Order: sequence, then C-alpha cells, then structure tokens
Amino acid sequence: MGNTMTLFDSLTNGTINCNNWSLLVAAAVIPTFFVYYFCVVVKKPQLVGKDRKFRQFLVTYCPVLTRKYYPTFWCYTARANTIVKALLSLTKSNHLLKYRRESIVTVDGGEIVLDWLDNDVGDNSNSQGASSNSALYHDKRTRPTVIILPGMTGDANQGYIMEAVDDITKLGYRSVVVNYRGCGGSKLKTPRYYCGANTDDFNSAMCHIKMKYPESPLMAIGISFGGMILMNYLAKSGKNSGLIAAMVASTIWNVFKTTESLETSINYILFNKMLTNKLLDDVKSNREMFAQNFDVDYILQCKQIRDFDERVTCQMFGYNDVNHFYKEASTFYKLKKIKIPVLCVQATDDPFSPCDALPLQEAEKYPNIIFAVTSHGGHIGFCEGLLPRNKSYLDRVVHQYVKAVFQYSSELDR
Repeated sequence: MGNTMTLFDSLTNGTINCNNWSLLVAAAVIPTFFVYYFCVVVKKPQLVGKDRKFRQFLVTYCPVLTRKYYPTFWCYTARANTIVKALLSLTKSNHLLKYRRESIVTVDGGEIVLDWLDNDVGDNSNSQGASSNSALYHDKRTRPTVIILPGMTGDANQGYIMEAVDDITKLGYRSVVVNYRGCGGSKLKTPRYYCGANTDDFNSAMCHIKMKYPESPLMAIGISFGGMILMNYLAKSGKNSGLIAAMVASTIWNVFKTTESLETSINYILFNKMLTNKLLDDVKSNREMFAQNFDVDYILQCKQIRDFDERVTCQMFGYNDVNHFYKEASTFYKLKKIKIPVLCVQATDDPFSPCDALPLQEAEKYPNIIFAVTSHGGHIGFCEGLLPRNKSYLDRVVHQYVKAVFQYSSELDR
C-alpha cells in the first residue's frame, strides 16, 4: 500500500522519480502484454483441407488440434520459439536412447543407417525411463512401426526426434529413424550425399523395412527437411507407398520461398549460416569421398545453403541449376499426387517456411491432406508451459495422431 500511495502522491504532486516511473511503466506494460497474449497470440490451430472424413477423424481422435495452443509467453515469437526449443533439445544429449543400429547397402554401394527402438517386452532400452505398452504388441511381426525422417544434418539423437520416439515407445510401438548418408556418425561409402528431391535412399529403406516386417502396419513422420523427402516419396509412390498414413511438421513446401526467407539478414545469421557450417562439417569428415568429383576447397568456401546447392547438390544429382533443383524439390504443387492421409503441422510464423509458402489453397482442392496451422510455433519449436523443458505442443500432436492412426486405421480406409 505504501508503494501505491507513494506513486499516487508523486503523480498528484508532480514529483515522479526514476523508481516511480519504472513502476508506472510496468503497471501499464505488463497488463497490456498479457491482454495481447491471450487475445492475439493464443489461438486454436486452423484446420485446412478438403477431406471432411479425415478432418472428422482428427477432430475425434486428436483433441489437441481442437484446443487453443498457449506458446510459452516469454518466447512466443518465431525466432525465440525456434531457438529456445533447439537449445533445450541439446540437453537431451545427456539422455540418449539405446537404439539398435542397422546398416543397409544401397544399389550404388552407399550406406544408410537405421536406428531402431524395437520396444520389446522387458527391453531396457526403452525411452528415458518411460513405461511402455509393448506388452500389448508382444508379437514383433505385427507390432506397428513408425518410420521417422529427421531434419537437414539431423539424426536419431536430435532432441525433437527422441521426444517423438519417446511418445511412440510409451504407446507400445516400434520406431526406426532413417539417418541420411553421412549422418548419425556414419561415413560416406561413395561420393554421394543426400538431397530433398531425391527419394532413392528412403525408398531403399522402405523396401528393407517392409521386407523385415511384412505384417507390421507402417506410418511415417517427416520433420522439416525430412518432411520434404517424405512428401516427395508419397507423391512419387502414390498408392504403393506401403504406409497407412503419414505426418509432416515444420516442412519445407516451397524451396524458393524458404531460401529467400533464410537469406534475410537475421535469419541468415541465426539459421542459414549454422546449417551451412554443419553441411561443410560433413564435407570435411568425408573429404576423400567428395574429392573424387569436386574441388573440396571450393565447396568449403560456401557461405549459405544456396552456395552448397549450386556447388554440390545440383552437380551430384544432375540438376541444370539451383532453380531446376528447387523446383523439383518443392512439394507445393504435388498434393494432388498424395494417396494416403497426411497431417501437416505448420506455424504461420515459421522462419523456414513462411505463411505464403504453405499450399493451403492447394489443400482445399484435393483429398488426403489436412493442414493444422498454428499462429505461432516457429520452426520445430512449439514451446508451451512456463518452463518448456517437457513435451511441446508438437509432441502432443504426435502422440495423439500416431495412437489414432494405429488404433482406428479402419476409419482412414479410402
């Protein structure tokens, strides 16, 4: 009461000091911020898509998509949400999962590394002390399997991947993470890397998984760059994908728009440069392989992802130029080729895939696609809670959607 009276007396007497000004500003700003937060920031995700049957499936079995998303209030902006989640993910490295690693050889002699969490009964490799329902699926042959594709330069030990595996394990299912060539601690066996438009390696992984567990129902999750590969795979394979459903999150839809966004000054400093350096680290660790077809020193001069695509990706995969590659990699206009249900989770403020890069109008034309678009969330961010160290909004969507797909798959039959 004393502070209030002091502030009141100062106002009436016209003798406001610095401390009183601070109290006055705080008294005005804090309520204004929270009014803005609850009226503008906090919103339900927008469900966009033509497929009414699939939409009703999501509304019924994924209630998180019908409720408001409350971003962590102190990092709700796009870049803050993205960076905070990425930094928190680094702490997961102290709690790595005990995967079973398997290497498969591609037709050109390359190597793809698969990290499995089989989730067998009594398996001590289960995730982060989580209880598992694997007893419900004691038969390995028929246990449902979720195939996960990480982001660019990512692997099975990324925080956001381990969170997904954790949820899948709790549900009693099997997980397998498809690591790209040269990622996940593996070395290139041939002078061939990976790119978002080429699905040969993922197709090889799918064939191997289906051969290994022919009776297991399969679904796939692609995150960021992994979502682009998955969508390109689904567009090429159509009804023969071998999957009953899929999910993509924070995906790249229009590579031209993504590149343009990542080359703005702030995004370049925060994201583009970092990803480019990770790509160059892979080049350095596989120098002998790259040196067979490229001037490695010239590659190591790359300053941004576009440079890497021009000097490496286009030449390695036979594209005329970077525009040709970006057109082939973009999935913006490929939704009509998708023949299985796909849930696409995006934030309108994603610095990697801005709102005008989302094919929302295309989604209204064709079946099998539903976009769940949040007003905030950044890129693989989706932080929530005062201290967002636990599950994110995206993690909750993964949990509910994966469970719904396997438990009520008959309702998804086309």
